[in-house]
Amino acid sequence: MDNPTSLIAQICRQIEPIDQAWLNGARERQLTLTKPPGSLGRLEEIANRLAAIQRTATPVVTKKRIYVVAGDHGVTIESVSAYPREVTPQMVDNFLRGGAAINVLGRAGGIEVRVVDAGVDADLSDRAELIHAKVVRGTANFAIGPAMTREAVEACLVKGIELAQAAASDGINLLGIGEMGIGNTTAASAITAVLLKCDPEIVTGRGTGIDDAGLAHKIEVIRRAIEINKPDPDDALDVLAKVGGAEIGVMTGIVLGAAANHSPVIADGFISTTAAALALTLQPNARDYLFNGHRSAERGHAALIDFIGEQPVLDLSMRLGEGTGAALAMHVIEAAAKLLSEMATFADAGVSNKE
Repeated sequence: MDNPTSLIAQICRQIEPIDQAWLNGARERQLTLTKPPGSLGRLEEIANRLAAIQRTATPVVTKKRIYVVAGDHGVTIESVSAYPREVTPQMVDNFLRGGAAINVLGRAGGIEVRVVDAGVDADLSDRAELIHAKVVRGTANFAIGPAMTREAVEACLVKGIELAQAAASDGINLLGIGEMGIGNTTAASAITAVLLKCDPEIVTGRGTGIDDAGLAHKIEVIRRAIEINKPDPDDALDVLAKVGGAEIGVMTGIVLGAAANHSPVIADGFISTTAAALALTLQPNARDYLFNGHRSAERGHAALIDFIGEQPVLDLSMRLGEGTGAALAMHVIEAAAKLLSEMATFADAGVSNKE
């Protein structure tokens, strides 16, 4: 394998903006379809960008996959979550048995759900269906020092890049990312506060459902973590190392790897959008390949959406994670592609488009 630093830099160099000629061609085709111009609203915008990503006038979605990436967080020792970290490996097993919300939505939408161990604090080596990409066995408590080393962060990104490349090799043409990890809304809030250069209170929510006192404590923990670690908002790897998580790092790599492969990738909610924002910090061109699945009810997500400049496909007041919002958004994106590719043109249908 290449040196991780060199590989990440190489992948970032490979990410090109989408070709405006293909985007314009899709817009022109929209005008020939049997409907009033613009009458399908954002479905047209989604389909046009998908056409430009796939470099075709008739985009298709035939194989869909969501990576659910799991990792534990040392900061849970600070009592920032209503659930213990033991829930993370328990939920991984639930995913593998097909009993979680994401499994239900995956079956409903014909979406392959793959579960990834990026940093679960448990020995899961005997789970045959699990993708074993463990970089750390849980992060360190970032309230007293860095969550990970920079070397571990680079390893996480490489794992994510490899997952995106595997998806491309398997013919996946619509990829989604989701996550599981007790304590990860604390990490996501810390990352968001750093990137937006704002007070953590603005972007920190209740996560697993903590009460008012718990929320106030969680905010203070994040403030302390940022003050102690001093993450550099212009250095995504430094932010990940100081206040991030292994699953967030792997998802960051997936976004970069998908963009390098000219593959659309859907971020789920707050935590996965944090990973997407870090990917865009490393390579802004990746934005062209990114779709926001939904607007999470977590407090920080709206600010993060504004930061990356990509409006969500759906807004259903969800905040579960797991890739559930990405799964639902896949239905919309697939429908948008079919409309652009399969609708009759005015000429085909013998319908006049002149007043």
